[in-house]
Amino acid sequence: MVYRPCMARSPTRTDVQPADSIGPLKMIWNAAAHYPGRMALACIALTVTAAATLAIPAAFQLIIDRGFASGGDIAGIGRWFRYLLMIVFILAIGTACRFYSVSWLGERVVADIRLAVQRNLLRLSPSFFEENSPKEISSRMTADTGQIEHVVGTTISVALRNLIMVVGGVGYLLYLAPGLTAMLVIAVPIIVLPLVWFGRRLRVISRHSQDRVADVGAMVSEVLGAMKVVQGFNQEAREQSRFTEAVEATFDTARRRIFLRAIMTGILITFIFGSITLLLWRGAMQVAEGTLSGGTIAAFVLTGVMVAGAFGSLTEVYGDLLRGAGAASRLGELLQEKPEVAPPARPQALPEPPRGSIAFQNVTFRYPTRPEQAAISDFSLTVEPGETVAIVGPSGAGKSTIFQLAERFYDPQAGRVRMDGVPLTSADPADIRRRIAFVPQDGVLFAANARDNLRYGEWNASDDDIWAAARAANAESFLRELPQGLDTFLGEGGARLSGGQRQRIAIARALLRDAPILLLDEATSALDAESERLVQEALDHLMKDRTTLVIAHRLATVRAADRIVVMEAGRIVEEGSHGVLSAAGGLYAHLASLQFDGVN
Repeated sequence: MVYRPCMARSPTRTDVQPADSIGPLKMIWNAAAHYPGRMALACIALTVTAAATLAIPAAFQLIIDRGFASGGDIAGIGRWFRYLLMIVFILAIGTACRFYSVSWLGERVVADIRLAVQRNLLRLSPSFFEENSPKEISSRMTADTGQIEHVVGTTISVALRNLIMVVGGVGYLLYLAPGLTAMLVIAVPIIVLPLVWFGRRLRVISRHSQDRVADVGAMVSEVLGAMKVVQGFNQEAREQSRFTEAVEATFDTARRRIFLRAIMTGILITFIFGSITLLLWRGAMQVAEGTLSGGTIAAFVLTGVMVAGAFGSLTEVYGDLLRGAGAASRLGELLQEKPEVAPPARPQALPEPPRGSIAFQNVTFRYPTRPEQAAISDFSLTVEPGETVAIVGPSGAGKSTIFQLAERFYDPQAGRVRMDGVPLTSADPADIRRRIAFVPQDGVLFAANARDNLRYGEWNASDDDIWAAARAANAESFLRELPQGLDTFLGEGGARLSGGQRQRIAIARALLRDAPILLLDEATSALDAESERLVQEALDHLMKDRTTLVIAHRLATVRAADRIVVMEAGRIVEEGSHGVLSAAGGLYAHLASLQFDGVN
């Protein structure tokens, strides 16, 4: 089975239709237009280098017709060679300036596009990343921007330079030998027609080639990120087989693209240089007849070869421009994606000081990826300031959905969610989230040092504040034992720490945020007894004087909650204290008996 990331929206689907033209390159032009000075310098350098290149045949014409025709005058010959050396010097300086300017533009444009795409991605709702693979998007941010860098830094430069060469060269050829040049111009349509046909085929295959490369990148990221699982289940051979299939699919697509370009190049070279050869044959006859000078035919030959080479390069860069257009169109779609949850035009301010109340009023919600099934139905719950409410129930009951709606990662299809009396749909999502501290089931850490992971909840926190939070989260002792203390790099996802240590850092991070509402999602479910004790003590510090919603499968951790809400199939089926619910004989009592009595 060939690997295919599961994509549901157009920005990153592997079956997106290729661009019909190079129109999407307008995005690149708009990005480059922010640097007019650099563009002007690049254009001047391009023009100078093209003109200097075309001046070389003219210099040879002067050397032959005037230098050698002077009867062996060494000074006369030297004069024209000094003219040629001057042209070479100008060409060298211009080429260096051109290379620096266009390469700088290429890197700058790519940097700006990456920044713009990332800025927009950070605005999008979590639903977008459920429907579009983050690994696929990451591949677009690398492979597609790399293609754009190639287009700006190399392809466009080559295209413009060769276009100037073709136009200026044809003009010079008309000046040298109008008759021969007219024959050359007649041959142009014969060359252009196959170019158009091959270009269309190449555009489609090039887009598929980019998609297959993205598949390989996504697979590498997925497998390496789950290496312990792969090796733990002895699936190395299978993963290698899958990767081989993906790589071979990439190679097959690239082979078709290369084969098509090879045929196109061979045919065009035959047409171009065949036409030049026939024209030179005719020119040689005119030299023999005395109607053309030796210097003129030499200049014509050199210029004709340059024009043919420039025209051939134009046919080759057309395919690169189309690939760049494809990359630009996909990145452009990411840039144009709008968040489903966005601030209203005039957001309503949350009251100050915050109270910390949160209320769900007849809420019904369906995930965009599962519209046929309601995650919660007609759900109503009010949590008063300072109250601790535990949410329990079997998997799939809708517990985590409550948290998603509370942080306004989604908006319900029916009903309302309010914070301190303000409907969440009327408030700025950023203001809502500032009043919430979240501790996930698995302490999510970043590939950074301990300090940056701890202060992620409050970036301006001082070291004293960080240590105070670490102390309250029972994390101070192991943090002080780290080789560089808070400056110690924690590894990818905090890989250098144990699960309990990662969880305590997540709690310390929530403490630093000092938000009035706390969401705890299975914060102790994956820990050993000792780690659970330490984490639970840290949670007791964190929950003090805060409105707290707790999701828990381990019912022993929620016995002290002010209220326990029992959910099943997206609805509240029971509500009360641990003692009341245990005596009621309902779902909670059943779950409690499974855990406390060991009943299977």
